[in-house]
Amino acid sequence: MSKQDAIVLQKPGVITIDKRDVPEIKDPHYVKLHIKATGICGSDVHYYKQGAIGQFIVKSPMVLGHESSGIVAEVGSAVKNVKVGDRVAIEPGIPSRYSDETMAGNYNLCPYMVFAATPPYDGTLTKYYLAPEDFVYKMPDHLSFEEGALAEPMSVGVHANKLAGTRFGSKVLVSGAGPVGLLAGAVAKNFGATEVVFVDISEEKLERSKQFGATHTVLSSTDEDRFVSEVSKVLGGCLPDIVLECSGAQPAIRCGVKACGVGGHYVQVGMGKDNVNFPISEVGSKELTFHGCFRYKKGDFADSVALLSTGRVNGKPLISHRFTFDKAPDAYKFNAEHGGEVVKTIITGPE
Repeated sequence: MSKQDAIVLQKPGVITIDKRDVPEIKDPHYVKLHIKATGICGSDVHYYKQGAIGQFIVKSPMVLGHESSGIVAEVGSAVKNVKVGDRVAIEPGIPSRYSDETMAGNYNLCPYMVFAATPPYDGTLTKYYLAPEDFVYKMPDHLSFEEGALAEPMSVGVHANKLAGTRFGSKVLVSGAGPVGLLAGAVAKNFGATEVVFVDISEEKLERSKQFGATHTVLSSTDEDRFVSEVSKVLGGCLPDIVLECSGAQPAIRCGVKACGVGGHYVQVGMGKDNVNFPISEVGSKELTFHGCFRYKKGDFADSVALLSTGRVNGKPLISHRFTFDKAPDAYKFNAEHGGEVVKTIITGPE
C-alpha cells in the first residue's frame, strides 16, 4: 500500500511529518479527497499543548486537522452527488446512521461520532482523506480553498444562531471576538439581527469585529453592573434578547447571563472549565432560555458554504497567517506561542 505524508501529534508538544497509508475507498458511498487547505482550530492547539480536552485524551499518535477543503480525487461506485474534480468543503464529523440521536435529527449528539482529529480518530492533514458523499459540499470556482476551510467554524456560528432563534430585529450580544465569535456575529447579522454588540478584552479584536457585523463594541469588564450598564447604553437603554457566549471564560459567562434581557436566549458556545460560578438566579428571575451548543447538525454546514459562496460573509479578513504543509509543525508551535496575535491560521496543501 502506498504511503503519504501526514501531520501527526506524537505527544503533547511534539508534532512531526510522518507516513500514513493512502486510504482506499471500501464503501461505495465514499469519496477520496485531495486536501488543499486546512485551518488550525483552538482544539488542535489545545491537544498540542495539553494532550487532552475533557474526556478526549490523546493516547497514541494522531493526525491533526479538521477544518478542510479540497478536490474530489476518486468516487465510490454508488456516489451520485459529486464527481472527480469537484471543489468541496468537508464536514469532518461522521455519526452512526443508526443511533437514536441521528434518527432524531441531532447527529451532532451521536455518541458514536467519528470526528476528525478527536481521539482516537485521525484528522485531515494528509494529502488524501476519505469522507461520505453527503458530508462534502460543492464550492463554486470563485470561492478559494482557504475560504472553504472556514465553513467548519462558521457552521458552529450558524448552529448557535439557529438555537437562539436569531431573526430580523434581534439584538445580539457576542461575547468573545475570536474566530467562532466573529463568524457567529456575521451569521447573526445575516439572519436579520439589527444590532450586534461584540464584547472582548482586546481593543484590536473589537476593531476587527466591525468587519463581521458589529454595530457596537464594548470592552469586557469584571465589574458586572458596569458591564450591563455599558451594554444597555449602546443599545439605547435596552438589553440584548440573544447572547452568544463564545469565550468560555467565567467572567464572560456571568456578565453574559446578567446582560441578557428578560425572556431572552443565552447560548453557551465557548468551551471553558468544567465548573464555573454561575448566576443561576438570573436565569430563573428573567425566565431566560439557556442553550448548550455542540458543533452543528443537518443544514448548518450547507448554510455556511452558501453564506461564504454568495459573499454574504467575507471570510478573508479572518485569515491572519498562512503556512505550507511542510511547515505545519511550525504553524502549530507559532499558534501555541502567539495565540494573542493569531486570528486564523491556514495550512495550504499538500500539493
